[in-house]
Amino acid sequence: MFKLAFRNIFRNRLRTSLTLAAIVTGVIAIIISGGFIEDVFVQLRESTIHSRLGHIQIFRQGYLEHGRREPSHYLIDQPENIVAVINTLPHVQTAMARINFSGLANNGQADLPIIGEGVEPDKEELLGTAITMMAGRSLQNVDEYGIVIGEGVATALNLRPGSYTTLVVNTLEGALNTLEFEVIGIFRTFSKEYDDRAVRISYTAANQLLFTQSSHSVVVLLDRTEKTEQIAAILKAALEPQGYEVKTWLELADFYQKTEALYRRQFGALQIIILVMLVLSVVSTINMTIYERTGEFGTMLALGSRQQKIFRLILLESTLLGLIGGLLGVVIGTA
Repeated sequence: MFKLAFRNIFRNRLRTSLTLAAIVTGVIAIIISGGFIEDVFVQLRESTIHSRLGHIQIFRQGYLEHGRREPSHYLIDQPENIVAVINTLPHVQTAMARINFSGLANNGQADLPIIGEGVEPDKEELLGTAITMMAGRSLQNVDEYGIVIGEGVATALNLRPGSYTTLVVNTLEGALNTLEFEVIGIFRTFSKEYDDRAVRISYTAANQLLFTQSSHSVVVLLDRTEKTEQIAAILKAALEPQGYEVKTWLELADFYQKTEALYRRQFGALQIIILVMLVLSVVSTINMTIYERTGEFGTMLALGSRQQKIFRLILLESTLLGLIGGLLGVVIGTA
């Protein structure tokens, strides 16, 4: 019966070609749409990682829950020791310390509440490939009192490269301190909310501003995102017993998680529509084929074949068509 079914498929080449074309086109459409969807997630993932988060971040235990209220209680006293340990691991491109603060930015006429980061400029430039400089340039190690500001901050305070702004912050002990900075550049990330409040200064300037040599976090940049979980597991085993917590970019990227969930539902519906259209097209073609072969089936019944045998023959032919069309669609769609 298999041999007969196989020969029947290629007996009417036009009919078979139409059926195969429908199957192959549908499979190719599903593969290409799936590839497009996955690429959207990859681009969003890499933008999230390379704009600010990095692949892994290390904090003192409890910082993420309580550090905003009591930042001085959750400092990493000697971040260089952690950085040295991280740099010995495979797939690590670099590790960098950061210190966070909040306060006011003043342009001489108005104040704006800001959230700030003290960063290591050269390392951050390696990480921040998804950050777009709208004006000026990125922060460098030589810019001891330079500052880069979010696009929203620049608009609100009417600042541009070459302008000066004063940061007013509370030190970790609660005293008030100010430093004046020259605007080096204006940046844009994927998050407008962040750009509306964010400023970045050098790590040494932040230490002076806050009267501390400590940091709030250490950020790790890997050469491959796929190795994140592996390296995170190694760091958790080494650092968590010492009172640190290790978080991957996915655990920190709430926006990414919600966006991915939304897109997967939308694109899932699109793929279901494509699949339904494919099924209806193939069913219609096979239905037409069966009606065209009414005389053939009548002759088989007259010669003694049972209805069940004819049904199995049709089913086997359809299965073979599906397998051949699916295989061709996978090969062409993947290519």
